[in-house]
Formats: sequence, C-alpha cells, structure tokens
Amino acid sequence: MKKVLIWVLHRPDRSPSQRFRFEQYLSFLEENGYSFEYSYIIDKNDDKIFYGGGNYFGKLRILFKSILKRWRELGKAKKYDLVFVQRECFMLGTAFFERRMAKKTKLIYDFDDAIWLHAVSDGNRALGFLKDASKTSRLIKCADLVFAGNQYLADYAKQYNSAVELIPTTVDSDKFSRQNYPKNNKICIGWSGSFSTIPHFESAIPALLDIKAKYGDRVYFKVIGDPNYENEALGIKGIPWTAEDEVWQLSEIDIGIMPLPDDKWTRGKCGLKGLSYMSLGIPTIMSPVGVNSEIIEDAKNGFLANQSSEWVQKISILVENENLRKEMGERGKTTIIEKFSVRAQKARYLELFNRLTAR
Repeated sequence: MKKVLIWVLHRPDRSPSQRFRFEQYLSFLEENGYSFEYSYIIDKNDDKIFYGGGNYFGKLRILFKSILKRWRELGKAKKYDLVFVQRECFMLGTAFFERRMAKKTKLIYDFDDAIWLHAVSDGNRALGFLKDASKTSRLIKCADLVFAGNQYLADYAKQYNSAVELIPTTVDSDKFSRQNYPKNNKICIGWSGSFSTIPHFESAIPALLDIKAKYGDRVYFKVIGDPNYENEALGIKGIPWTAEDEVWQLSEIDIGIMPLPDDKWTRGKCGLKGLSYMSLGIPTIMSPVGVNSEIIEDAKNGFLANQSSEWVQKISILVENENLRKEMGERGKTTIIEKFSVRAQKARYLELFNRLTAR
C-alpha cells in the first residue's frame, strides 16, 4: 500500500471544497493500493472559536496546537509516499510546512478558488494582517504536481510550475440522485450556498422580485446554507446546510440558480452550486462567469443569464414550460455524468497519483 498524508484545515465532510475536490475519491483510491492518514487542525469545537469574533486567547491556543501538530508530522515525512495539500495546511501566511515537506517526499497541491487574492472571514478581520494570500504562489512552486479546478486557476498556476493538471470539481452522481420531495403545484426557485456567498444570491434579487410580481403565488423561493438569512419581500427564511439532508433539501428545487458578479475572485469559482443542481436533474441558470460557460451550453443543458432582464426572461421560460424543465434537467444531468462526475474523472485521478508515486 502506498501511504498518503492528507494535509487540510478542516475535518472530513465539513468543507465543500474538501468534499468535492478529493474526499469522494478516497474510497476508490483505497481500492487501488493507497492508504490515507487524514490530518486536519480545526476540529468541531475549535470551529466556532476560530471563525467567530473575538476570543483571541482561544485562537492563539488553536494556533500553537496546529504548529505542534504540523511540526511532528514533518518528522514523519519519509514514511509517506505522497502528501496531498488542499488549499493550505496551516492558517497563517506562511508556506513553511509545505515547503519543508516537499523536500522530504512528493507533494500534490490542490486549489479551487482564486485564493491568491486576499480574503478574511468577518470573525478574523482584525487578524487579517497575519494572512498572506501571496503564499499561494509559493505553495504552487514547491509542489511536484498541482491540481487546478478550472482553466483560470490553471493559467495562474502555470506561471509558477509547469506540472499543472486541470481537475474539475466533481459531484458523485451515484449519490446525488433526486429524492421524492413532497410537492404542490407551486414552482420552487432555489439557491444553495453559505453565509459568505449570500451577496452573490442577492445580486439576483431585482430579477426575483420581478418574477414574484409576474407570477405571484405560483412561485416561491428557497435559500439553503445560511439559516440567518431572511428576505420578507420574497418570503425567504434561509435554512442550514447539512451533509445528511443536502440532497433532500435540493430535491425541492424546480429551478436552480447560480448568479455571480464577474470579478477576479468569481472567475476562480468551479461551478459547484450549478453542478449540484444539474446532477439532480434540476434545470439550472448560471451567470456566464469563469467555468460556468464551459459547464452550460446555453439553451441546451441549462441557461446562461447576465443582465437582470435576461434572468427574468429565462426563469420565465422555465416557469411556463414543465416539459422543458424536465428535458433541460435531464440534459444537464447527462453533462455531469459524462464530464463533471467522480465516475468520469476517477480513472484520471488515479493515473496522476500513480504517475507521481512511481517516480
């Protein structure tokens, strides 16, 4: 068995990035000769402390605990055939641990956002000076192989390392199968995300208000991922995301939306919201930003919409045509299975692991 150390910030099944970038491949890799040691530094109890406001003593404790853990693992580096780092293994602006590890064994670096741009959670804004987003380039430089989530990210990585592979974010289409959510005659227009991406949803509110005015009680709206979010005009009370009922909650949605502004950060997005809808056969409308334009072929397996008037037009088409919703949903699901599923990518994922560990 080839031994792999996984270096991440979060526990399994906590981070969408970790879940959809590599966690869903682990069982397949284990069946093909790999064993894994999963090492994370923010546990369930630390999560609220680390991302909440204040409590700097608690955050300092997490920091020192993390340093000791990573330092001990450096001492065991030679027992691993490969180290897999997703985004970063340590929360501060240093690439020290990854660079030291890369001198001792093979290292894969995986990223799925434009994380070279400075971004800090609200709870840690006062500590933002400790972050150094430019460390992303140093992480890329020290890796033996880089997995980039889309072409925009791959182009950035190739400035610092020639060994870059475009590995799209994927959905396990065998598990993401639509469930029989009890429905009425109303049409649910839904969005799934988190508290940090709610501003993206809100960019579509003018269009959604027009839809509400046009169709009244024939439509309703659903937001998954931020239980604190409310919009009285649209009748929205957000619900929390959980891994256990993710597919169940998504299955209520008749039309899935993924609005995005067009900027340097969003061009690095890997289309996960849209992929999730499409995998369940939900007709999907996305902003034509970044990889979204590669996932959606407009008016065939989904819709692309830019201006507010376009959003109104294309949502209206789907509201008024049940057969089109079904047909477009099925074509979207086929796209996922053929291009953006674990089933479609797992052989290539294994081949790249084998190629690196065989050297």
